[in-house]
Amino acid sequence: MNQKKLQIWLPTLLSITLALGMFFGYKLKDHMGTYGRSFWGSHKKNNYQEILELIQTKYVDTVNVDSLSYSAIQKVLELLDPHSVYIPADQLQNANEDLQGKFEGIGIEFALIDDTVNILNLVPNGPAQKSGLQVGDQILKSNDSIVSGIGADEERIQKLFRGTKGSDLTITYRRMNVTRQIALKRGLIPLNSVVAAYFLEPGTAYIKLIKFSSNTYEEFMEHLERLKNEGMTNLILDLRGNGGGILDDAIQIADEFLEGNRDIVYTEGKAAPKQYYTARRPGLFETGKLTLLIDEGSASASEVLAGALQDWDRATIIGRRSYGKGLVQEQFSLSDGSALRLTVSRYFTPIGRSIQKPYQKGLLNAYKHEIEDRVSNGEVYQGDSTHHHGKAYKTKSGRLLYGGGGIEPDVFIPMDSSRFQSQQEQQIKNAIKQAAFLYFIKKKDQIAAFTTAEQLRSFLRKDPLLLHILTERLQKESLQVTSFSTRQMELIQFQLEAMLAHHRWPGDGFYKMMETADPYIKRALILLHENKGAMMHFTDNPFCILKKDYRII
Repeated sequence: MNQKKLQIWLPTLLSITLALGMFFGYKLKDHMGTYGRSFWGSHKKNNYQEILELIQTKYVDTVNVDSLSYSAIQKVLELLDPHSVYIPADQLQNANEDLQGKFEGIGIEFALIDDTVNILNLVPNGPAQKSGLQVGDQILKSNDSIVSGIGADEERIQKLFRGTKGSDLTITYRRMNVTRQIALKRGLIPLNSVVAAYFLEPGTAYIKLIKFSSNTYEEFMEHLERLKNEGMTNLILDLRGNGGGILDDAIQIADEFLEGNRDIVYTEGKAAPKQYYTARRPGLFETGKLTLLIDEGSASASEVLAGALQDWDRATIIGRRSYGKGLVQEQFSLSDGSALRLTVSRYFTPIGRSIQKPYQKGLLNAYKHEIEDRVSNGEVYQGDSTHHHGKAYKTKSGRLLYGGGGIEPDVFIPMDSSRFQSQQEQQIKNAIKQAAFLYFIKKKDQIAAFTTAEQLRSFLRKDPLLLHILTERLQKESLQVTSFSTRQMELIQFQLEAMLAHHRWPGDGFYKMMETADPYIKRALILLHENKGAMMHFTDNPFCILKKDYRII
């Protein structure tokens, strides 16, 4: 009986005890002042919290304290290293999309031309394509929000069209001067990592990999298996401009090229014990000839892959010194929905090279401009085989490699000295993109008849309308054709033709057209043929990754 009474009254007694404790604790806190110890522990605020409170309550003007906190957090992280970063809650979804390899939207590649949203391409089997929208349609409204007109903004457009999978969207658009409406539901849109995978010549394949997301390995293997089944014996893997991403996907791809249980990379940090990542299974391409293309935009996971293959003498690295990011970040979710990507370890290549280039804590601006320094000091034009950026290491075959400043290539490709002034580059890119699209819309039926890049190029070079449209677009950007050198106009022409190939063959048309002017590929083919006596001096095309500038919604 007593036991039954105890079971009935015990919850009540505990509740009363808890309430009394909280009451006396609260009273005690009142007598001890604002920063005294409470019943639950220390409530003493640090200087930062006190200063924010004083600014909020006493400052002469109204201040956004959240904005101050964000700035303070960023400044603290700058004092740690260049790659630890705080991501506010409202930016987190966009920040994660690239790593996830997908987003929720309608599947349209668009550009603003004369303040109007033009559909450039449609994601195959995406909601927009299924709804009947076409390349060349001009979008006027997203639901009731006007998106075209003076002051149209790409960031705002992206936010209006993207949304939760399955949610409804009504689009008002114009086709052939007729305004129409269409209703659709948003879906899951892939962000491909492999943007080109085809044969340059019999037996020699080319794969362009632009990032490492959570589905990159799976996507890469689909192409690698197909090419292998079609007779691939040589592979050129293009990592130019690939800023990295998910480390595990880079490790799995390296595993496909390395035999046995060879080390691929190891990581180590103060709170992260040394961890080795090794090849674990028979790879699909362990013995064929392999060439990697890199430049100063190749970073992080790209450098892990390049470093492993270089350490094991598995691949020839062609290009220029890579970015030099050897720090590993882990993402931590915070209670308000924001996140912290904190550097938790360094990574090292199999022979122990750290790829991280030097940095001084608190001098983030200097670190960001290090690539520009390579341009100003001439490294990207001349290379310097006598100057290395860190400690020397030996591969198993006895070859010397160096750490501490990115991956140095085995074969150097200088940057083209005919580059445009930095303030002109975006204007020229805008003019090229717009001219290519406007010309494509006018000549779509004729262009559709071509089956090869060579046929398309021959047609374009005979048609004066293309130069006329380009000249007009350059003038809208306050630029004149006569202000460019012969070499610069040649580069613009190659890029314009490649953009039109992209419209004709949305998959890998851009790269198939650019390959004839690509010094990296020319050099790689010579090396793969072991035609040592035919070595030539090639220079880089500064527009090799322009296509990535397009927005997708």
